[in-house]
Amino acid sequence: MLALDGIRVLDLSRQLPGPFCTWLLADLGADVIRIEDPTAIARARGAAGAPSPVAEPDYDPHRQVLNRNKRSLVLNLKVPAGRDVFYRLVEGADVVVEGFRPGVTRRLGIDYETLRRKNPRLVYCSLSGWGQTGPYREVAGHDIDYLAVAGVLDLTGPAGGPPFIPGVQVADIGGGALMAAFGIMVALFHRERTGQGQYLDVSMLDGAFAWLAHIIGRFFAGEVWGRGRGLLNGGVPCYNIYPTADGKYIAVGALEPWFWANLCRRLGREDLIPKQFATGPEGEAVREELAAIFRTRPRDEWAAELMTADTCVAPVKDLAEALADPQVGARQLVLELDDPRYGRVRQVGFPIKFSATPGRIRHLGGPLGQDTEAVLRELGYSAAEVEGLRAAGAVPA
Repeated sequence: MLALDGIRVLDLSRQLPGPFCTWLLADLGADVIRIEDPTAIARARGAAGAPSPVAEPDYDPHRQVLNRNKRSLVLNLKVPAGRDVFYRLVEGADVVVEGFRPGVTRRLGIDYETLRRKNPRLVYCSLSGWGQTGPYREVAGHDIDYLAVAGVLDLTGPAGGPPFIPGVQVADIGGGALMAAFGIMVALFHRERTGQGQYLDVSMLDGAFAWLAHIIGRFFAGEVWGRGRGLLNGGVPCYNIYPTADGKYIAVGALEPWFWANLCRRLGREDLIPKQFATGPEGEAVREELAAIFRTRPRDEWAAELMTADTCVAPVKDLAEALADPQVGARQLVLELDDPRYGRVRQVGFPIKFSATPGRIRHLGGPLGQDTEAVLRELGYSAAEVEGLRAAGAVPA
Protein backbone atom coordinates (compact mmCIF):
# COMPACT_ATOMS: atom_id res chain seq x y z
CA MET A 1 0.00 0.00 0.00
CA LEU A 2 1.26 3.47 -0.90
CA ALA A 3 0.87 6.42 1.46
CA LEU A 4 -1.74 8.22 -0.66
CA ASP A 5 -3.70 5.23 -1.94
CA GLY A 6 -7.35 6.23 -2.23
CA ILE A 7 -6.63 9.96 -2.63
CA ARG A 8 -7.84 11.40 -5.95
CA VAL A 9 -6.25 14.59 -7.26
CA LEU A 10 -7.61 16.61 -10.19
CA ASP A 11 -4.74 18.53 -11.73
CA LEU A 12 -5.73 21.55 -13.83
CA SER A 13 -2.24 23.10 -13.91
CA ARG A 14 -0.20 23.57 -17.06
CA GLN A 15 3.26 24.94 -16.33
CA LEU A 16 6.06 23.39 -14.22
CA PRO A 17 4.98 24.13 -10.62
CA GLY A 18 1.61 22.34 -10.62
CA PRO A 19 2.75 19.19 -12.43
CA PHE A 20 5.82 18.98 -10.18
CA CYS A 21 3.59 19.20 -7.11
CA THR A 22 1.24 16.48 -8.34
CA TRP A 23 4.21 14.38 -9.51
CA LEU A 24 5.20 14.05 -5.85
CA LEU A 25 1.65 13.12 -4.85
CA ALA A 26 1.33 10.60 -7.69
CA ASP A 27 4.57 8.83 -6.77
CA LEU A 28 3.13 8.34 -3.28
CA GLY A 29 0.05 6.62 -4.63
CA ALA A 30 -2.47 9.38 -5.32
CA ASP A 31 -4.73 8.86 -8.35
CA VAL A 32 -3.80 12.04 -10.21
CA ILE A 33 -5.98 12.85 -13.20
CA ARG A 34 -4.60 15.55 -15.44
CA ILE A 35 -7.50 17.65 -16.77
CA GLU A 36 -6.00 18.91 -20.00
CA ASP A 37 -7.14 21.49 -22.50
CA PRO A 38 -7.83 20.20 -26.04
CA THR A 39 -5.37 22.81 -27.36
CA ALA A 40 -2.63 21.09 -25.31
CA ILE A 41 -2.52 18.35 -27.95
CA ALA A 42 -1.05 20.81 -30.43
CA ARG A 43 1.35 22.20 -27.82
CA ALA A 44 2.53 18.69 -26.92
CA ARG A 45 3.39 18.05 -30.56
CA GLY A 46 5.66 21.04 -30.80
CA ALA A 47 3.21 23.66 -32.05
CA ALA A 48 4.51 25.88 -29.26
CA GLY A 49 7.55 25.82 -27.00
CA ALA A 50 10.92 24.13 -27.50
CA PRO A 51 10.96 21.13 -29.85
CA SER A 52 11.77 17.69 -28.49
CA PRO A 53 15.42 16.65 -29.06
CA VAL A 54 14.37 13.10 -29.98
CA ALA A 55 13.12 11.80 -33.30
CA GLU A 56 9.61 10.74 -32.30
CA PRO A 57 7.26 13.70 -32.99
CA ASP A 58 4.90 12.87 -30.12
CA TYR A 59 7.59 12.16 -27.53
CA ASP A 60 7.91 14.81 -24.83
CA PRO A 61 10.57 13.99 -22.21
CA HIS A 62 9.30 16.74 -19.91
CA ARG A 63 5.83 15.23 -20.03
CA GLN A 64 7.02 11.66 -19.60
CA VAL A 65 8.83 12.50 -16.35
CA LEU A 66 6.36 14.88 -14.71
CA ASN A 67 3.26 12.93 -15.76
CA ARG A 68 4.35 9.49 -14.63
CA ASN A 69 1.81 7.71 -12.42
CA LYS A 70 -0.86 10.12 -13.70
CA ARG A 71 -3.83 9.69 -16.01
CA SER A 72 -4.71 12.14 -18.77
CA LEU A 73 -8.25 13.33 -19.47
CA VAL A 74 -8.72 15.89 -22.25
CA LEU A 75 -11.74 18.00 -21.32
CA ASN A 76 -13.08 21.27 -22.66
CA LEU A 77 -14.17 23.25 -19.61
CA LYS A 78 -15.50 26.09 -21.76
CA VAL A 79 -18.57 24.14 -22.78
CA PRO A 80 -21.35 23.15 -20.33
CA ALA A 81 -21.03 19.43 -21.04
CA GLY A 82 -17.32 19.56 -20.21
CA ARG A 83 -17.97 21.35 -16.93
CA ASP A 84 -20.61 18.78 -16.04
CA VAL A 85 -18.04 16.01 -16.43
CA PHE A 86 -15.66 17.93 -14.22
CA TYR A 87 -18.34 18.46 -11.56
CA ARG A 88 -18.99 14.74 -11.50
CA LEU A 89 -15.27 14.14 -11.01
CA VAL A 90 -15.15 16.68 -8.18
CA GLU A 91 -17.85 14.86 -6.25
CA GLY A 92 -15.47 11.94 -5.71
CA ALA A 93 -12.20 13.90 -5.55
CA ASP A 94 -10.05 14.86 -2.59
CA VAL A 95 -7.85 17.59 -4.10
CA VAL A 96 -7.99 20.08 -6.96
CA VAL A 97 -4.81 21.84 -8.08
CA GLU A 98 -5.09 24.76 -10.50
CA GLY A 99 -2.55 27.19 -11.89
CA PHE A 100 -4.64 29.76 -13.76
CA ARG A 101 -4.39 33.49 -13.28
CA PRO A 102 -6.68 34.78 -10.53
CA GLY A 103 -10.27 35.07 -11.71
CA VAL A 104 -10.09 32.48 -14.50
CA THR A 105 -11.61 29.63 -12.48
CA ARG A 106 -14.52 31.83 -11.46
CA ARG A 107 -15.23 32.68 -15.09
CA LEU A 108 -15.11 28.98 -15.96
CA GLY A 109 -17.39 28.08 -13.05
CA ILE A 110 -14.78 25.83 -11.39
CA ASP A 111 -13.69 28.09 -8.52
CA TYR A 112 -13.49 26.88 -4.91
CA GLU A 113 -16.79 28.38 -3.78
CA THR A 114 -18.61 26.61 -6.60
CA LEU A 115 -16.89 23.27 -6.05
CA ARG A 116 -17.11 23.23 -2.26
CA ARG A 117 -20.91 23.18 -2.57
CA LYS A 118 -20.56 19.92 -4.47
CA ASN A 119 -17.90 18.49 -2.14
CA PRO A 120 -17.33 20.15 1.27
CA ARG A 121 -14.35 17.84 1.92
CA LEU A 122 -12.47 19.16 -1.10
CA VAL A 123 -8.96 20.58 -0.67
CA TYR A 124 -8.54 23.19 -3.40
CA CYS A 125 -5.07 24.59 -4.14
CA SER A 126 -4.58 27.67 -6.31
CA LEU A 127 -0.93 27.88 -7.35
CA SER A 128 0.00 31.20 -8.94
CA GLY A 129 2.96 33.50 -9.39
CA TRP A 130 1.96 36.45 -7.24
CA GLY A 131 -0.96 35.05 -5.25
CA GLN A 132 -4.69 35.74 -5.31
CA THR A 133 -4.40 39.18 -3.68
CA GLY A 134 -2.22 42.27 -4.06
CA PRO A 135 -1.46 44.69 -6.89
CA TYR A 136 0.46 42.11 -8.98
CA ARG A 137 -2.18 39.37 -8.80
CA GLU A 138 -3.00 39.57 -12.55
CA VAL A 139 0.49 40.46 -13.79
CA ALA A 140 2.13 37.91 -16.10
CA GLY A 141 5.31 36.37 -14.82
CA HIS A 142 7.69 33.43 -14.70
CA ASP A 143 10.28 32.08 -12.27
CA ILE A 144 12.82 34.80 -13.02
CA ASP A 145 10.25 37.53 -12.27
CA TYR A 146 9.24 36.12 -8.88
CA LEU A 147 12.91 35.73 -7.90
CA ALA A 148 13.56 39.30 -9.00
CA VAL A 149 10.82 40.81 -6.84
CA ALA A 150 11.58 38.52 -3.87
CA GLY A 151 15.17 39.80 -3.74
CA VAL A 152 16.73 36.44 -4.59
CA LEU A 153 18.22 37.46 -7.96
CA ASP A 154 19.94 40.47 -6.46
CA LEU A 155 21.81 38.16 -4.08
CA THR A 156 22.91 35.78 -6.85
CA GLY A 157 26.12 36.41 -8.74
CA PRO A 158 29.57 37.93 -8.17
CA ALA A 159 30.27 41.14 -6.31
CA GLY A 160 30.39 44.02 -8.77
CA GLY A 161 28.79 41.92 -11.49
CA PRO A 162 25.24 41.47 -12.75
CA PRO A 163 22.70 39.15 -11.13
CA PHE A 164 22.86 35.55 -12.33
CA ILE A 165 19.91 33.37 -13.32
CA PRO A 166 19.87 30.20 -11.16
CA GLY A 167 20.28 26.94 -13.04
CA VAL A 168 16.99 25.56 -11.72
CA GLN A 169 13.58 27.15 -11.23
CA VAL A 170 13.81 28.11 -7.55
CA ALA A 171 10.51 29.98 -7.31
CA ASP A 172 8.56 27.52 -9.47
CA ILE A 173 9.72 24.39 -7.65
CA GLY A 174 10.92 25.47 -4.22
CA GLY A 175 8.58 28.40 -3.74
CA GLY A 176 5.57 26.95 -5.57
CA ALA A 177 5.47 23.17 -6.09
CA LEU A 178 6.97 22.14 -2.75
CA MET A 179 4.92 24.65 -0.77
CA ALA A 180 1.78 23.46 -2.55
CA ALA A 181 2.51 19.78 -1.86
CA PHE A 182 3.23 20.56 1.79
CA GLY A 183 0.06 22.65 2.10
CA ILE A 184 -2.07 19.96 0.49
CA MET A 185 -0.80 17.33 2.90
CA VAL A 186 -1.48 19.59 5.89
CA ALA A 187 -4.99 20.32 4.59
CA LEU A 188 -5.69 16.60 4.14
CA PHE A 189 -4.49 15.96 7.69
CA HIS A 190 -6.77 18.75 8.95
CA ARG A 191 -9.65 17.22 7.00
CA GLU A 192 -9.13 13.88 8.72
CA ARG A 193 -9.62 15.67 12.04
CA THR A 194 -12.55 17.90 11.08
CA GLY A 195 -14.15 16.41 7.97
CA GLN A 196 -13.82 19.77 6.20
CA GLY A 197 -11.76 20.75 3.20
CA GLN A 198 -10.27 24.20 2.66
CA TYR A 199 -8.79 26.62 0.13
CA LEU A 200 -5.03 27.10 -0.33
CA ASP A 201 -3.58 30.23 -1.91
CA VAL A 202 0.03 29.33 -2.81
CA SER A 203 2.23 31.92 -4.46
CA MET A 204 5.67 31.42 -6.01
CA LEU A 205 6.63 34.88 -4.76
CA ASP A 206 5.60 34.01 -1.20
CA GLY A 207 7.52 30.74 -1.26
CA ALA A 208 10.68 32.25 -2.74
CA PHE A 209 10.52 35.11 -0.23
CA ALA A 210 10.24 32.60 2.63
CA TRP A 211 13.49 30.99 1.47
CA LEU A 212 15.20 34.23 2.53
CA ALA A 213 14.11 33.86 6.16
CA HIS A 214 17.60 33.56 7.64
CA ILE A 215 18.96 36.36 5.44
CA ILE A 216 16.05 38.65 6.25
CA GLY A 217 16.61 37.96 9.94
CA ARG A 218 20.18 39.18 9.56
CA PHE A 219 18.94 42.20 7.59
CA PHE A 220 16.58 43.17 10.42
CA ALA A 221 19.57 42.97 12.75
CA GLY A 222 21.49 45.43 10.58
CA GLU A 223 23.54 43.06 8.43
CA VAL A 224 23.12 43.70 4.70
CA TRP A 225 24.17 41.03 2.23
CA GLY A 226 25.10 42.45 -1.15
CA ARG A 227 25.58 40.34 -4.22
CA GLY A 228 28.70 38.23 -3.74
CA ARG A 229 29.36 39.80 -0.34
CA GLY A 230 27.39 37.72 2.15
CA LEU A 231 28.31 34.72 4.24
CA LEU A 232 26.61 32.22 1.89
CA ASN A 233 26.76 33.92 -1.51
CA GLY A 234 30.48 34.32 -2.13
CA GLY A 235 31.53 37.03 0.31
CA VAL A 236 33.97 34.98 2.41
CA PRO A 237 36.89 32.65 1.54
CA CYS A 238 35.53 29.61 3.41
CA TYR A 239 32.31 29.40 1.37
CA ASN A 240 33.19 29.87 -2.26
CA ILE A 241 33.91 28.31 -5.64
CA TYR A 242 37.44 28.08 -7.02
CA PRO A 243 38.77 27.19 -10.50
CA THR A 244 41.05 24.19 -10.94
CA ALA A 245 43.87 23.36 -13.35
CA ASP A 246 41.62 21.61 -15.86
CA GLY A 247 39.19 24.49 -16.26
CA LYS A 248 36.68 22.99 -13.84
CA TYR A 249 35.68 24.10 -10.35
CA ILE A 250 35.78 22.99 -6.74
CA ALA A 251 33.23 24.09 -4.14
CA VAL A 252 34.39 24.94 -0.63
CA GLY A 253 31.76 25.01 2.13
CA ALA A 254 34.00 25.08 5.21
CA LEU A 255 31.79 27.26 7.40
CA GLU A 256 32.65 25.63 10.72
CA PRO A 257 36.09 26.56 12.11
CA TRP A 258 37.25 22.93 12.33
CA PHE A 259 36.47 22.24 8.68
CA TRP A 260 38.27 25.39 7.61
CA ALA A 261 41.27 24.53 9.78
CA ASN A 262 41.41 21.03 8.25
CA LEU A 263 41.35 22.53 4.76
CA CYS A 264 44.06 25.07 5.46
CA ARG A 265 46.31 22.39 6.94
CA ARG A 266 45.76 20.15 3.92
CA LEU A 267 46.69 23.04 1.64
CA GLY A 268 49.79 23.84 3.70
CA ARG A 269 48.45 27.26 4.62
CA GLU A 270 47.82 27.24 8.35
CA ASP A 271 48.46 30.99 8.26
CA LEU A 272 45.03 31.39 6.63
CA ILE A 273 43.13 29.78 9.51
CA PRO A 274 42.43 33.14 11.26
CA LYS A 275 41.17 34.60 7.97
CA GLN A 276 38.19 32.26 7.49
CA PHE A 277 35.59 35.04 7.37
CA ALA A 278 37.78 37.82 6.00
CA THR A 279 35.90 40.39 3.93
CA GLY A 280 36.79 43.44 1.89
CA PRO A 281 40.32 43.68 0.43
CA GLU A 282 41.66 41.12 2.93
CA GLY A 283 38.98 38.60 2.00
CA GLU A 284 39.61 39.19 -1.70
CA ALA A 285 43.33 38.56 -1.16
CA VAL A 286 42.63 35.27 0.65
CA ARG A 287 40.28 34.15 -2.11
CA GLU A 288 42.93 34.93 -4.72
CA GLU A 289 45.51 32.91 -2.80
CA LEU A 290 43.17 29.94 -2.58
CA ALA A 291 42.34 30.27 -6.28
CA ALA A 292 46.05 30.14 -7.12
CA ILE A 293 46.46 26.98 -5.02
CA PHE A 294 43.47 25.20 -6.53
CA ARG A 295 44.65 26.06 -10.06
CA THR A 296 47.73 23.87 -9.52
CA ARG A 297 45.83 20.55 -9.78
CA PRO A 298 42.81 19.14 -11.62
CA ARG A 299 39.41 19.15 -9.96
CA ASP A 300 39.14 15.41 -9.40
CA GLU A 301 42.55 15.22 -7.73
CA TRP A 302 41.48 17.87 -5.25
CA ALA A 303 38.18 16.10 -4.68
CA ALA A 304 39.86 12.74 -4.08
CA GLU A 305 42.12 14.27 -1.45
CA LEU A 306 39.76 16.68 0.28
CA MET A 307 36.26 15.17 0.24
CA THR A 308 37.14 12.52 2.84
CA ALA A 309 39.31 14.84 4.94
CA ASP A 310 36.51 16.67 6.81
CA THR A 311 36.91 19.86 4.78
CA CYS A 312 33.42 20.31 3.26
CA VAL A 313 34.84 20.35 -0.27
CA ALA A 314 33.12 18.89 -3.33
CA PRO A 315 33.64 18.94 -7.11
CA VAL A 316 31.34 21.10 -9.22
CA LYS A 317 29.87 18.59 -11.66
CA ASP A 318 27.99 19.08 -14.88
CA LEU A 319 24.68 17.29 -15.35
CA ALA A 320 26.16 14.26 -17.12
CA GLU A 321 28.68 13.82 -14.30
CA ALA A 322 25.98 14.25 -11.67
CA LEU A 323 23.87 11.52 -13.29
CA ALA A 324 26.86 9.14 -13.10
CA ASP A 325 27.89 10.10 -9.56
CA PRO A 326 28.13 7.08 -7.21
CA GLN A 327 26.24 8.87 -4.44
CA VAL A 328 23.40 9.66 -6.85
CA GLY A 329 23.37 5.99 -7.81
CA ALA A 330 23.41 4.78 -4.22
CA ARG A 331 20.43 7.00 -3.41
CA GLN A 332 18.51 5.64 -6.42
CA LEU A 333 18.02 9.12 -7.79
CA VAL A 334 18.16 7.84 -11.36
CA LEU A 335 16.04 4.82 -12.28
CA GLU A 336 15.86 2.82 -15.50
CA LEU A 337 12.49 1.50 -16.60
CA ASP A 338 10.92 -0.15 -19.62
CA ASP A 339 8.52 1.96 -21.67
CA PRO A 340 6.31 0.01 -24.09
CA ARG A 341 6.69 2.75 -26.70
CA TYR A 342 10.29 3.94 -26.38
CA GLY A 343 12.13 1.05 -24.74
CA ARG A 344 14.53 1.54 -21.87
CA VAL A 345 14.21 5.03 -20.37
CA ARG A 346 15.65 6.79 -17.36
CA GLN A 347 13.69 8.72 -14.74
CA VAL A 348 14.44 10.78 -11.64
CA GLY A 349 13.85 8.73 -8.51
CA PHE A 350 11.53 9.80 -5.72
CA PRO A 351 13.51 12.15 -3.43
CA ILE A 352 12.18 11.07 0.00
CA LYS A 353 13.05 7.67 1.44
CA PHE A 354 10.10 6.31 3.44
CA SER A 355 10.69 3.16 5.50
CA ALA A 356 7.09 1.93 5.25
CA THR A 357 5.48 3.67 2.28
CA PRO A 358 8.15 4.48 -0.33
CA GLY A 359 7.24 6.23 -3.54
CA ARG A 360 6.95 3.99 -6.58
CA ILE A 361 6.75 4.42 -10.34
CA ARG A 362 3.71 2.42 -11.44
CA HIS A 363 3.63 3.67 -15.03
CA LEU A 364 5.26 6.39 -17.10
CA GLY A 365 3.57 9.47 -18.48
CA GLY A 366 1.61 8.51 -21.58
CA PRO A 367 0.19 10.38 -24.56
CA LEU A 368 -2.07 13.32 -23.84
CA GLY A 369 -5.67 12.24 -23.44
CA GLN A 370 -4.96 8.51 -23.41
CA ASP A 371 -7.22 7.91 -20.38
CA THR A 372 -10.15 10.08 -21.45
CA GLU A 373 -12.58 7.31 -22.29
CA ALA A 374 -11.52 5.11 -19.36
CA VAL A 375 -12.14 7.92 -16.85
CA LEU A 376 -15.51 8.73 -18.40
CA ARG A 377 -16.54 5.08 -18.14
CA GLU A 378 -15.47 5.06 -14.47
CA LEU A 379 -17.78 8.00 -13.92
CA GLY A 380 -20.67 5.99 -15.30
CA TYR A 381 -20.96 7.43 -18.81
CA SER A 382 -22.29 4.96 -21.37
CA ALA A 383 -20.83 4.59 -24.84
CA ALA A 384 -23.71 6.64 -26.24
CA GLU A 385 -23.16 9.37 -23.65
CA VAL A 386 -19.45 9.49 -24.47
CA GLU A 387 -20.36 10.02 -28.11
CA GLY A 388 -22.71 12.79 -27.02
CA LEU A 389 -19.84 14.47 -25.16
CA ARG A 390 -17.72 14.28 -28.29
CA ALA A 391 -20.51 15.81 -30.33
CA ALA A 392 -20.83 18.63 -27.79
CA GLY A 393 -17.11 19.37 -27.99
CA ALA A 394 -16.54 18.41 -24.36
CA VAL A 395 -13.95 15.74 -25.20
CA PRO A 396 -11.93 15.21 -28.38
CA ALA A 397 -13.36 13.11 -31.18
